Amino acid sequence: MSVVRKAAGALPDPHTGIASRFPLVSYEDALAVLRRFRPLGTESVAVTDVVGRVLARPVRAAIDVPHFARAYMDGYAVRAADTAGASDGVAVPLRVVGAVEMGRAAPGRVRSGEAMRIPTGGMLPPGADAVVMVEHTSEAGDDTVRIMRAAAAGQHVMARGEDMHRGDVLFPAGHRCRPLDVGALTGVGASRVLVHRRPRVAVIATGNEIVPPNVTPKAGQVRSINQYALAAMIAAEGGAPIDLGVLPDRLAAIRRAVVRALRIADVVMLSGGSSVGVKDLTPQVIGTLPRARILVHGVRIKPGKPTLIAQIGAKPVVGLPGHPVSALVVFQIFGAPLVRRLGGEPDAQAFAPRIAIRARLAAPIASTVGRDDWVRVRLEEGDGDALAHPLPGGSAEIAALVHAAGMIHVPAAAAALEAGAPVVVERFV
Repeated sequence: MSVVRKAAGALPDPHTGIASRFPLVSYEDALAVLRRFRPLGTESVAVTDVVGRVLARPVRAAIDVPHFARAYMDGYAVRAADTAGASDGVAVPLRVVGAVEMGRAAPGRVRSGEAMRIPTGGMLPPGADAVVMVEHTSEAGDDTVRIMRAAAAGQHVMARGEDMHRGDVLFPAGHRCRPLDVGALTGVGASRVLVHRRPRVAVIATGNEIVPPNVTPKAGQVRSINQYALAAMIAAEGGAPIDLGVLPDRLAAIRRAVVRALRIADVVMLSGGSSVGVKDLTPQVIGTLPRARILVHGVRIKPGKPTLIAQIGAKPVVGLPGHPVSALVVFQIFGAPLVRRLGGEPDAQAFAPRIAIRARLAAPIASTVGRDDWVRVRLEEGDGDALAHPLPGGSAEIAALVHAAGMIHVPAAAAALEAGAPVVVERFV
């Protein structure tokens, strides 16, 4: 067992008076620790099951797309040179030599002075190099069509390979597949693709005061929030949550749950118990386990200062604060990138906001130099940029989180942000 030892000169927590064994680290240093964890292994899945999964290797077109020249419009396949001079006043007659059927090869060749009926998507017959829209033609009933608009070579035609050539990359490795991508994959002949495994994330909530949502809480009790919210947020980031329930503040019970979690999951997240109070047992539990290392215990951020990051064997363990807002914000800034990283997203993509909106600050924000702050905001559409209104509320006030459209990161170097300042709002997914 390898556990980081007590830091020299560790100061007591100002609220509990209990000294932490670990010095506070910066937000950037905590992210650097998370970047050490590599993507999980791979598996082959049917293209119908690919939504939300991250490709482990590029998908290339197996054939030219389209693999034959095809019509963009209903009309007549012609040789463009045969239509020269055609207009509403001077129609050019061409002999109709057949019709292209959908799903079948063209029935023959178009020669000089000839035309062939063709539907949208139909195969352009050999010899033809353009399509005249049916609106610009008139059939006389004697196997002759009158062309009333001259065509240019390639007009209303999609050439072979115009969409993609065989071997072209449709999606690179690291691409997280969307619903609309399924059609593109099948269109290039991909029936199965290689993807990274979906991270299995065990969620353990702790606290003697927590009761299920269907139970009316007594004095001193609160309904479970983090247990359910974290599972939903994990799923939204492409992970597979494993809910291990709510445990009392007892070291043996939490240890058993963590041991089980390590057997069945790729990541363990504990909500509550990561601070330095007498009931905060997460560090103690980790200290009893073999091959365990506490990498971070305390980050200079608000909310979420007690955040803990550990490694047991090769698996990451994240200790989240117990207060709902703190827990969910910390998941957004640390847990979500970790899940996306393990799920195969490239580093730059995994650690970037999923949705970022530029706005201007509607009211000033005070901060503390040396600490990164995350401030929840609501967005209001303005004449130009959107306005971001900071929302009040402490770490336990869940309403302040759900009423927010997203949050603003105030970097550690800033003492304040003035009203009107340009900001980037990280939207909640």
